Amino acid sequence: MKDWSNSRGLFLSSVATGAMLNPLNSSMIALAIPNIQRDFNLSYLTVSWLITSFYLASAVTQPVAGKLGDLIGRRKMFLGGLILVAISAMGAPFAPFFAILIIMRLFQAVGSGSIYPAGIGMLRDHIHERQGSALAFISLTMSAMAALGPTIGGLLIEWGDWPAIFLINIPVLLLCFILGWFALPKDEVNKKLSFHELIQRMDLLGILFFSIAMVGILLFLLSLKETVNYVAGILGAFSLICFIWYELKTKIPFIDIRLFRSNRKLTLVFLQYIVLNFIYYSLFFGLPSYFQDGLHLSVAYSGLLMLLVTGMGIITAPLVGRWVDKSGVNFPIMTGNLLTVIGAILLWVFFDHVPIIVMLLIISLIAAGCSFGNVTLQAAMLEASPAHIVGVSTGLYQTCRHFGSILSAVSLGLIFGAQFNMEHFTTLIIVFIVAGCLVVLLGVGYSKVNPESSKV
Repeated sequence: MKDWSNSRGLFLSSVATGAMLNPLNSSMIALAIPNIQRDFNLSYLTVSWLITSFYLASAVTQPVAGKLGDLIGRRKMFLGGLILVAISAMGAPFAPFFAILIIMRLFQAVGSGSIYPAGIGMLRDHIHERQGSALAFISLTMSAMAALGPTIGGLLIEWGDWPAIFLINIPVLLLCFILGWFALPKDEVNKKLSFHELIQRMDLLGILFFSIAMVGILLFLLSLKETVNYVAGILGAFSLICFIWYELKTKIPFIDIRLFRSNRKLTLVFLQYIVLNFIYYSLFFGLPSYFQDGLHLSVAYSGLLMLLVTGMGIITAPLVGRWVDKSGVNFPIMTGNLLTVIGAILLWVFFDHVPIIVMLLIISLIAAGCSFGNVTLQAAMLEASPAHIVGVSTGLYQTCRHFGSILSAVSLGLIFGAQFNMEHFTTLIIVFIVAGCLVVLLGVGYSKVNPESSKV
């Protein structure tokens, strides 16, 4: 029988198919909210927890799943994540109560959040040639699903109402599970730990402090747009302090806090990724208001213009991947960061004084810079991560993405307020310039750090 685990194409197809589930499901739900609200007879605020809970669960789950994959085996975590998403796909459409639907949505978040760190960890272990191109392929798939998710969701809802956005996962999961079963290399024998050893190495108290800290801080940030949740902020900050204190003290930490001081390259990768995602999601969520309320364009036309912007990730990812394979990550990182700040400055100079097509070209520079970061920083993260914690690092990397997206939502709420006007978008452009300058400075700092500091 042929050993399919030696096929690069099947391996990458399996990882990419699994990795796309998180961005696809996080974006499709937006168009289903009104129908779910109607069917369960709930307020918008209550139903919106389907979105908020997904982001919170994903942000917390991914580092934990990465740690678990490092210990028990990444193939097991990958296939286990698929099973959790399958439970949600089959259970959510038949949920009799909204609480059950929320639980199914959490299964979806935890399952899809477990897949990415496991998949990228296996990619680092088993793909050694043209790794940048491999990462670009994963990034392209995820970017495409995030961009097309609302369109796909809209078509599915027209066909089968909101349950269809859960049911569509079933054929994707079946394909991914078959590919994963045959194409993903088996886990190492030494990953077989006893339950007691696993509990010891997982650092459950550290995970508890980390989870409460993340949820509290993120809920506090999300509340800044309306009634500030000081209780969540205080609880999150206190838990974060407890987490840092405990991780510095314990023998086998969930996250080695000292690593962020000793491995400055990895720390700077995380910081850059937070800022770039803040810029990208501010652009992604802010532009529709500019197109519809500022330029008075139709929803359909605005959606088409948004595809032109989000499509930059699909266009640039393969090119950047090959560039990283040839020259390493430093120069591509700096180029992407500079594109972001140059685009923001040009947007400020020419805003409202040029035709819409020129505006789109300028905005596309910012989108292209963020797309560069998706590929280059992923490669830089794998380069800087010690082999034994690559799962945790990959999970934290994704947590940074969620953190950046939530910061963007808070920023847009504070800038736009109750009603959009053109002055608000000008303020947003200034925020882009400041954030762009910050990410350039972080990139310069990254390039100056000795690579030896990231080695085991």
